Amino acid sequence: MKFVVFTLGCRVNIYEGQSMISAIKAHGHEATDRLEWADCYIINTCSVTAEADKKSRQAVARVLRLNPQARVIICGCSSQNNKKQYENKPNVTIIGGTSGKMRLVESIMSDIVPSMSAPPLEYEDDLLPERTLTRAYIKVQDGCDRFCSYCIIPYLRGRSRSRPLSSIVREAEESAEKAGELVITGIDVSDYGKGLGLTLHDLVKALGKIPVRKRFGSLECTAIDRRLVELMAEGGWCDSVHLSMQSGSDSVLKRMNRRYTAEEYLSRLEIIRGVFPDAGITTDVIAGFPGESEREFDETVDVCRRAAFSGMHVFPYSRREGTAAARLAPLPAATVSERAARLGEVDKTLRQNFLLAQSGKTAEVYAEEEKYGFVTGFTTNYVKVYAEAKSPVPAGTFIKVKLSRPYRDGIKGEIL
Repeated sequence: MKFVVFTLGCRVNIYEGQSMISAIKAHGHEATDRLEWADCYIINTCSVTAEADKKSRQAVARVLRLNPQARVIICGCSSQNNKKQYENKPNVTIIGGTSGKMRLVESIMSDIVPSMSAPPLEYEDDLLPERTLTRAYIKVQDGCDRFCSYCIIPYLRGRSRSRPLSSIVREAEESAEKAGELVITGIDVSDYGKGLGLTLHDLVKALGKIPVRKRFGSLECTAIDRRLVELMAEGGWCDSVHLSMQSGSDSVLKRMNRRYTAEEYLSRLEIIRGVFPDAGITTDVIAGFPGESEREFDETVDVCRRAAFSGMHVFPYSRREGTAAARLAPLPAATVSERAARLGEVDKTLRQNFLLAQSGKTAEVYAEEEKYGFVTGFTTNYVKVYAEAKSPVPAGTFIKVKLSRPYRDGIKGEIL
């Protein structure tokens, strides 16, 4: 049989989807993440926003256009959030949730219909994706205890739980045999170590001994201190970090239950840049949170400019039933859209400024593929580079590149 595991959403979901593919192949079947004809489709859903839920539901129709007779399996955050929205979808035979994805594969192989369970209290350490030749994702944590007022994920993924350090190091060492870069991911990586008597510092030190590039998928600003950043510099970690902000207004941050101020956030950027002067720092910003005044929005715009991000992911506020923010009066949809568009323009300017600041520098680029007639890859500070190559450059190769000028979603470069 041929299987497609179609994953929507975050890096954690991607890691889990790839692990399901690996498990299916271990049973002797063909499996891929490419959306193409298959006998069976596993849709690994997302529910971080209403739009993500919508795309997850629409995925059922998408796969059935490829094979109207195919069997369809649903799992992930969207089905955990609302199982009923999938129960009457054609060809859907099994509906799982966020946990037990490896057990779900076993159920499919034995034609057993499993029952959906609540997220576990302990980390499920049975996931293992196939090794890649370029970037390898490693999941170190699941769940979240922060309960930001707008976020549904803690209710779907459960409480924060960490993976044993020895298990992480073992997978990292095995991945490093093929991949030259490791991306450390989780639902709330900043909370790593809770329940194990460890901290994020311990994780950074342990992985620092592995001689490949390492970078975090995302961190909270409250996890940043000078010692952590120094350990990253000592251990071969990349000078890039995605540091979620969500708002630059203290009053909005308080309503979001974010537990820091705008100035505290900016002070963490100073710490990072004190160790990594050329760091690429990206963030998430929510536009139009309930009750956000024009003054509060202007505060966010001002902080974004002061932060000089290398990029911003702008999200219009999405109401999630069951969260604290869902009880607040929403702003008009037109206001939310207009503010998201204005933040999008700020993002364009900041990205361009950061790219222009890289012009003329020499960088180490990790080649990933050939695209548009260029070898493409990323610098340590996560700038996408398009470099002309006179001869083929294999994926997974490190190359020295002289950066020149902004191009497409990155910068052009010349291989030295």
